[in-house]
Amino acid sequence: MNKIAMYLGISLFGSAIAVGASAQQVKVHGAVTHFTQPAQAAQSSMIDFAHAQPMPLPTTGFAAPAASDALLQPPARMGAPGAVPGGQGDGKRMPLQLAPTRALDSQDQVSPQEFGTSNQPFTTNRVNAAGDNTQFYYAFRPAGKLFFNIGSATYVCSASLIKPGIVVTAAHCVANFGRQQFYGNWQFVPAYSNGSAPYGVWRAASATILTSYYNGTDSCAVSGVVCQDDVAVLTLAPQSGSYAGNRTGWYGYGWNGYGFNGSAQALINQLGYPVALDGGLLMERNDSQGYTAASFSNNTIIGSLMTGGSSGGPWEVNLGIAPSLSGTSFGAAAARNTVVGVTSWGYTDTTIKQQGASPFTSGNIVVLVNAVCSATPGAC
Repeated sequence: MNKIAMYLGISLFGSAIAVGASAQQVKVHGAVTHFTQPAQAAQSSMIDFAHAQPMPLPTTGFAAPAASDALLQPPARMGAPGAVPGGQGDGKRMPLQLAPTRALDSQDQVSPQEFGTSNQPFTTNRVNAAGDNTQFYYAFRPAGKLFFNIGSATYVCSASLIKPGIVVTAAHCVANFGRQQFYGNWQFVPAYSNGSAPYGVWRAASATILTSYYNGTDSCAVSGVVCQDDVAVLTLAPQSGSYAGNRTGWYGYGWNGYGFNGSAQALINQLGYPVALDGGLLMERNDSQGYTAASFSNNTIIGSLMTGGSSGGPWEVNLGIAPSLSGTSFGAAAARNTVVGVTSWGYTDTTIKQQGASPFTSGNIVVLVNAVCSATPGAC
């Protein structure tokens, strides 16, 4: 096996990049650990929107099991599948210019399916249709770019709204696995587009992850990289009594295999802002059939062109607006725009073109959302 390249740079920085957190800021409540962002520190002026670095995508050199192998070793059931629906919001914009607009090459054609050395087909393209800002409309605008500080440097991940004031992203965009260290000053920009914030900038008042990720006891096939619970939620601070999702809408979310068939397969729609694609300036969409690998901590694996900066972006089933039906009916698990994971890791060798996501389960996403909604019901 190839040598593991865990965190591709994070382990090189070590604790030097971590944001110091006092006992008053971090509270461990059983299964979840909650970090309250000091209001005086959470300022957009501390974020360099124009020169943010991609959060290094946790990477591994271990080959994932093939889809055929995964069929022979089905993942253990975590409980009955379930889902909560999303909402569309009112669509009112509150545009801000965060960085200069850059010229980008025109990409008008639809690309055929491609694949890397993993032989797992996928298609990755800009969300925007030719000549149209598609990402300004539902069902794309609840996804966005997440800026934050590690020390004095600005980093970027991807994220999405799953409640009017609740954002889901990867835990590795929030904390340093097993080091009991949080980063800080998260700023969420829904539908970010080439330097502009069409729906404004929303600061996170708090971040919540599972305690097992915080203290490093999470079940991981590759320590700190391929884990069961690389999932975090951020509670946004309201503006004038309203939350980002009241404008953009928000996605639903599902758990325990919602949207997957009996062979642990699903068509996954991935959104994110990988810096290697269009400089991270535009939202990108990737579509691939995903499969669940039991030996990889029950992670879902897809083919993808995305790279660093895509961490935390939503993996959805049934992305889009449902048609009106006549003479037919929807299939099983048909809830639209349902997030079932977030981008967690990739490969050191970029020719493989696969990525993985921790599964959403009743033991992570449900626990996290219930905890933050109990603390801040207005955000939910």
